[in-house]
Amino acid sequence: MNKLYLTFALCLGLGANSALAQEQSPITIAIHGGAGTINAADLTVEQQQAYRDKLNEAVNRGYQILEQGGESVDAVKAAINILENSPLFNAGVGAVYTFDGGHELDASIMDGKSMNAGAVAGIKHIKNPIDLAIAVMHKSPHVMLYGEGAEEFALTQQFDLVPNSHFDTAHRYSQLLDAKASIIKAEHANDGDYQASVSMLKAHYKFGTVGAVALDKKGNLAAGTSTGGMTAKRFGRIGDSPVIGAGTYAENGVCAVSATGHGEYFIRYHVAGDICAKVKYQQKSINQAAGEVINHTLANAGGTGGVIAIDKQGNVAMPFNTSGMYRASRTAGQAANVMIWRDK
Repeated sequence: MNKLYLTFALCLGLGANSALAQEQSPITIAIHGGAGTINAADLTVEQQQAYRDKLNEAVNRGYQILEQGGESVDAVKAAINILENSPLFNAGVGAVYTFDGGHELDASIMDGKSMNAGAVAGIKHIKNPIDLAIAVMHKSPHVMLYGEGAEEFALTQQFDLVPNSHFDTAHRYSQLLDAKASIIKAEHANDGDYQASVSMLKAHYKFGTVGAVALDKKGNLAAGTSTGGMTAKRFGRIGDSPVIGAGTYAENGVCAVSATGHGEYFIRYHVAGDICAKVKYQQKSINQAAGEVINHTLANAGGTGGVIAIDKQGNVAMPFNTSGMYRASRTAGQAANVMIWRDK
């Protein structure tokens, strides 16, 4: 092989490798484990460490998938599964109780590449609701399935059902008893006004949820959210977590968002979709867009909670207007950043 040909071949190879490097996006993942009234004085050092350890495990598992060239949807699923399987969070095995003493779970996923999405609501016998939401996205012509119908679909996809008691935990049951006592007292004092009891819950009980957003090497964004909903919820209440555009949203070239908080407000103000719209149409940074919606639009309306969000460059925003939000993120070449309060 002559020198000219060798030089030409090497240049071609270097050019291809350079182009490939330029095409790869800076892999990034962010997760949350719920926002609300999280006071340092209420958590022992051991409890704080338990939360941090589980968040660290989840974010690193998702990051590992991205680092190995995996897809953003798979990274989101893996991270959320770890949180769903932990009794620390209000999703999966740690789900809160309904007023009647059971569990009703919601979840959703959105693929920013295809703009396809899947969601389930009010399910009672699926160990990992995010898995069923993904099955709805990939294996059905629908976006959202509810209750018994969702579980009938799950059986066609070879999901194993678990008893509703699988989600029982002692600390959530204690929360239910406290909440029911407060609800009954509030309704008696207000002539049976259900709205009064809901306002009481908003003021005194946090609304935990878990979620993840990710950007893979191919530039594909994805977002997912999973929750047990609101403590002592009644009448088949469904929050924002399974609602695309409210609790979950992803669009390639724009952003991915997962929310946690008082779901009724996130639905009314189309929180996840609004953040991405500000990025897409107003060319605002992800920090500016997410901050405006959470700390101004939502807060001014009386809504509490927060979001995790990633843009197409891998920039992360995690604003919240409550006392704390369990959260973590990791970007290419950096260690995981795990936080509960504003500065730690």
